[in-house]
Amino acid sequence: MSTTPTINWSEDQSARPARPARSAHWHSESCAPPPRRVVVADDSTKAATAYQLACEGTALLWQGDFHNARQLLRAMARRIDRKANPARPDATPAESFHLHRRARGHRARVLGRLLVLLDDDHSLTLRRAPDVRQACTEAYGPPRGERAVSLTELLGVIGAHQWREKGVEVPALGEGVRIHPHYGVFSPVRGEYIDLVARAPLPSAAGGGRAFDLGTGTGVLAAVLARRGLSHVVATDIGPRALVCARENAARLGLADRVEVTGPALYPEGRADLVVCNPPWLPARPTSTVEQGVYDPDGTMLHGFLNGLAGHLRPGGEGWLVLSDLAEHLGLRTREDLLTAITTAGLHVTDRLDTSPHHPRARDTTDPLHSARAAEVTSLWRLTPD
Repeated sequence: MSTTPTINWSEDQSARPARPARSAHWHSESCAPPPRRVVVADDSTKAATAYQLACEGTALLWQGDFHNARQLLRAMARRIDRKANPARPDATPAESFHLHRRARGHRARVLGRLLVLLDDDHSLTLRRAPDVRQACTEAYGPPRGERAVSLTELLGVIGAHQWREKGVEVPALGEGVRIHPHYGVFSPVRGEYIDLVARAPLPSAAGGGRAFDLGTGTGVLAAVLARRGLSHVVATDIGPRALVCARENAARLGLADRVEVTGPALYPEGRADLVVCNPPWLPARPTSTVEQGVYDPDGTMLHGFLNGLAGHLRPGGEGWLVLSDLAEHLGLRTREDLLTAITTAGLHVTDRLDTSPHHPRARDTTDPLHSARAAEVTSLWRLTPD
């Protein structure tokens, strides 16, 4: 008996003969439960009606024009944004962060109730719909029957496919060299942390030696280390999509013989001359696969890296912790917390390299978290055992 969740809806009962009730498998990358009530929506559906139904928990299965569905989604988003509670001037940074996350979660839930139906070959049979079969196969794997997904999720799948095709240029790897992120794998669009790893002085023991890249994602830092002369880089990740992505990028860059990708353990077997870790920067719970690259509940990965480092370094080796201080500006972690964790793990800070972010959100004064983002510094902490 299948345990795959489903949604159920009734077609237009005014048709003669009446169309029977239908069902389809339900899929959500954020693990949202299937909606209990689903109604059919099309080009005649008004934005106000769609917004009200979605706020009440009713999902709308779209059967009209694809571009009109996108317009409806934007109209619903505008209504949500207009009704959003303004930031409280007396709120602490941590309170502002949690209020912002709550508002973003509400927005995602409401917009996620506009659904589309993928056919049993991943095709989308809507007027003016793009061919999404390749994008869906990359994200979901081979087709396994009809499935309903939110339009917001499908648009993310389409966008991820475009990024995968185009790639992200990484100057630290050479002029015109690109890393190609997969769906569900955090894209290296913020190059400042990559530049830190590219310019930090290598420990004397690491020349031509062995390195670990923990939480490799796309494999970009493993590639940088290999290009810097490390003869064997072992890249780890907990995510199956990241493992495939990192292997493909290493092969595309001609580094498959020097970059070994493995998982799901944080640390591989053995010791290394250099261990690099760029853990998620914010100690909060992710709500989707992609958010796992940003949010680390209770700093689990950070503490796992620190507590395991001394036991995985060769004599003369170093650990590099690449970490933003955004959590400190948001009141989610203090600098004392970080330094205490480093000391408790039996480690010593030998140096620290800092850089400021260059992404547009750091300059967006309308962002509720602007003051924290504007003050953010990303650091590479050079750590050695006591």
